[in-house]
Amino acid sequence: MSQNDNQRAWHADATFLKSRRGIMKVAEMVTLFVAFVCFAVASSPKYLAATALEFLITLLLLLLYLLKLNKRITFLFWPIVDVFNSVFAAVYLIVLSLMALTSYSVTGNLVGGVVCLMSAGLVFVDSYILFKNITFNKLRKETQNQINE
Repeated sequence: MSQNDNQRAWHADATFLKSRRGIMKVAEMVTLFVAFVCFAVASSPKYLAATALEFLITLLLLLLYLLKLNKRITFLFWPIVDVFNSVFAAVYLIVLSLMALTSYSVTGNLVGGVVCLMSAGLVFVDSYILFKNITFNKLRKETQNQINE
């Protein structure tokens, strides 16, 4: 591999961050981080671990699209992986936020639960937008190009 190919391999796709999906991923990460900080202040390890895990998964998916690794790792159809993660995360975050809201003893749990509920809403909207753009009757490359726009 030449030096030019190596430089191109790690080129970040700045247009993804400006796209609707990129903005949604960043917004999800911000709300998850705020919920993480709220649960950390409230010393709630069960909520803390769940928000940290979803933050890391969202970060990895953001990096996957940002570095265009989804075009290099083609054995998985990444939009479907993203949809499954988003649906699971939305349900998981709704349950987590309802648990935090109903059993709060510290204000941090209450605020963390509200922010976590907002994050669940963002994740659900992200999964809806992504699933709406997926078409199953086109070639894989055409569909991935359409989704990443």
